[in-house]
Amino acid sequence: MLKIRLKRVGKKKQPYYRIIVADSRAPREGAFVERIGLYHPLQDPPGVELDKERAKDWLKKGAQPSEAVHRIFKWQKLYEEAGQT
Repeated sequence: MLKIRLKRVGKKKQPYYRIIVADSRAPREGAFVERIGLYHPLQDPPGVELDKERAKDWLKKGAQPSEAVHRIFKWQKLYEEAGQT
């Protein structure tokens, strides 16, 4: 099963995250299928760079977002554009 989740990168105490599509059994820092965006939690407001078309495509293919990615998709109004909840 494929998951859309966050992969932590950056220095100690200065994290940012890549939004990736990966196998659910792969470790957090392990191999992934595709990178579809970035999340910068320390910016005010938190910064998000997201390839919405690729995210919608992966959701249609059955990839399941993690809770954190689900919240990011809600902030970006991805579900409204895709006609989902």
